[in-house]
Amino acid sequence: MKRIANAFRGTELTARMVRSTSWVIVGYGTTQAIRLGSNLILTRILFPEAFGVMALVTMVTVGLMMFSDVGIGPALARSPRGDEPAFLDTAWSIQVMRGAGLWLVTLALAWPFAALYEHAELALYLPVAGLSLVATGFLPTRVQLARRHLTIGRVTLLDIASQLLGLTVMVLLALSMRSVLALVVGGVLTNALRCILMWAGLPGRRDRFRLEGAALRELVHFGKWIFLSTAFGFIGSRGRQGGAGQALEPRDAGHLQYRLLPRQLSDGDGRVGGAGFADPDLPQPPAGGVGREPAQARADARAADRGLCALLLLMAYAGPPLVALLYDDRYLAAGPIVVLLACGMLPRVIGMSYDQAALAAGDSRRVFVFNATRASLQMVLLLAGLHLYGLVGGIASLGVAMLITHPILIALSRRYRAWDGVHDAIGFAVAGTLAAGAIALHWEGIAALGAIPVG
Repeated sequence: MKRIANAFRGTELTARMVRSTSWVIVGYGTTQAIRLGSNLILTRILFPEAFGVMALVTMVTVGLMMFSDVGIGPALARSPRGDEPAFLDTAWSIQVMRGAGLWLVTLALAWPFAALYEHAELALYLPVAGLSLVATGFLPTRVQLARRHLTIGRVTLLDIASQLLGLTVMVLLALSMRSVLALVVGGVLTNALRCILMWAGLPGRRDRFRLEGAALRELVHFGKWIFLSTAFGFIGSRGRQGGAGQALEPRDAGHLQYRLLPRQLSDGDGRVGGAGFADPDLPQPPAGGVGREPAQARADARAADRGLCALLLLMAYAGPPLVALLYDDRYLAAGPIVVLLACGMLPRVIGMSYDQAALAAGDSRRVFVFNATRASLQMVLLLAGLHLYGLVGGIASLGVAMLITHPILIALSRRYRAWDGVHDAIGFAVAGTLAAGAIALHWEGIAALGAIPVG
């Protein structure tokens, strides 16, 4: 216990990495608990179709954020100028302009999107939800500075506070409105509250609007590959959701919205797996050479991998009975979907920190090539899976794509000495065996998914 306590003390790099990783894990676990609590409360107030429609709105707003990402966070984390006021102001100004521009895009997409999915109300919901993009654009760079210097305790607490306040507001709106609009407005207010709390609660200088030429060129040079990478990421992830949204009725899309719990567990890869990789105090890769990653960073990343794998396997085994216990009969179809998705995300989680090492070294181009390859394969396999095997095939295509592209990820990680062969071998052997057991245990429910009409 004394050794563990000493690891958290002091200002040395290792101590800051341990504290930062711990805060990330605590914050991430709390976030998932809040989301689960939100689901349990809101599903008893609103109807399943509301969540299907909201899933479509979220697909657009989150997709626009991904599609237009220029890597402001990673750039601030790794740049030697990451603490300079001119650089920070330029990054913040780009972020603000991007948020405003994305809201204008939601205005332009509103009517075509409503016509595509044959839901007229989407023309109203989408522009309102787009205000979240504006609020996110105004987040202070102090959030990224805290991550840069591995001092994210206060950021985590403020983030949790904003989620709790947002949940309270959303529940009150749902009780009064009893419509999808409660979810839309609640999401906007949650993001606005987060922005306000970060501005008020984080110490440091205030950002102001400024565009410095040198900073702008550096951010654009680094961010161009991030932009392309996240654009393909959008095609892969939100494209799957959009395809499911067109293939299923809103009620069944609502079922699929609640299968996102295991996927949310794996969405922490950039925060947990890469928590220590982008700190400016870490050894930087020599020009034209291969960088060195501290043993502590690797150990923290592997611990995060194992922890998330355990959570996914827990959901794979306990998903159907947990859904039956926590939700009413309208959502029972989500149980076997949780099993398939939890198992399908295991390959991603096992190697989730590898591409973070490449980003920390500034190699955004190779990260783009990998993400583009994986996203393209995911879309091809999704269409083939839906066509040949229906809903089960479409869901299973996620895990198949992850497995096929893992050798490419290994090649990328080996370049930066981030690959751990023993970790991979043990992870795939143990996780694969346990995943097969979960699928066999719940096979009857999985086979029954064919009752949901697709296409």
